[in-house]
Amino acid sequence: MLSFEDGRDELQRRLTAALLHHNINRSELKGWLYYATPKNIKLAELENGSPHRGMLEQELRTRIEELQPDIVCLDPFVKTHTLEENNSGSMDFVCDLLATFADEFNIAVDAPHHSRKGIITPGDADMGRGSSSIRDAGRLVYTLTPMDEAEARQFSIEQTERRSFVRLDSAKVNIARPASAATWFKLVSVNIGNATKDYPAGDEVQTVQPWKPPDTWASISAATLNAVLTDIEAGLPNGQRFTNAPAAAPARAVWRLVQKHVPSHGEAQCRQIISAWLDNGVLYPEKYDDPIDRKSRQGLRLDPAKRPS
Repeated sequence: MLSFEDGRDELQRRLTAALLHHNINRSELKGWLYYATPKNIKLAELENGSPHRGMLEQELRTRIEELQPDIVCLDPFVKTHTLEENNSGSMDFVCDLLATFADEFNIAVDAPHHSRKGIITPGDADMGRGSSSIRDAGRLVYTLTPMDEAEARQFSIEQTERRSFVRLDSAKVNIARPASAATWFKLVSVNIGNATKDYPAGDEVQTVQPWKPPDTWASISAATLNAVLTDIEAGLPNGQRFTNAPAAAPARAVWRLVQKHVPSHGEAQCRQIISAWLDNGVLYPEKYDDPIDRKSRQGLRLDPAKRPS
């Protein structure tokens, strides 16, 4: 692992945080993990207007032959060269060097790449900055994006906490997986135990751990689900029926009825339950005459034969 942005002390702090949090003995890394923080040395440089191999290319080649790793990580890609990032020919040159390492030494080469400015979409292969040839050169391309506001609401996570959660998506597919099925990680702070008399608190350093979104259905009993369905079928006392329409009045909004029975769920999770029932026919929309507003509306009805058992 080569870090071109962070110094050796910072890299060691992050490594220490990961070891502590995941309960890994440092001795287990011997012969398996090697890291360095090279400075002022590049894989590719511009000489007389043309791209050329830099000193890092030969140094890296020597180390790969010596250590025989399975994967080499160059973090970040932009720091591996001094070429024009938006020039396709220049980026092809850099990517060809990385591909040569992979082919010649039968290893994986990972090159984390910064995203462009603007809206970031999970699974968007074009969110990397610079020439599209960087994207095209990747055999496997993934995106890491922070949890957005809608996803936080879906998982009932406070908006102040949502940026501690990041999702990993393949950027070589046409459609990103839904938030509930994405691969998620959570950033956690770890005290690395470097407290001193003059610095009693010590340092808190972030590391990551796998995280799974809460299961919408896991904590709800069949009895509770049936109670919700009974209330939906009964409708409101004034004769109106519940609806899943986004702009429904609060009294008729069926997601609020779900939340009444399952207060731990946010709006998005409650709507997921209703959507599932509509998809499998447990609930269905039916026209009725609204006795309050005196007009025809769509309301939800229950198919009793499809109640959960």
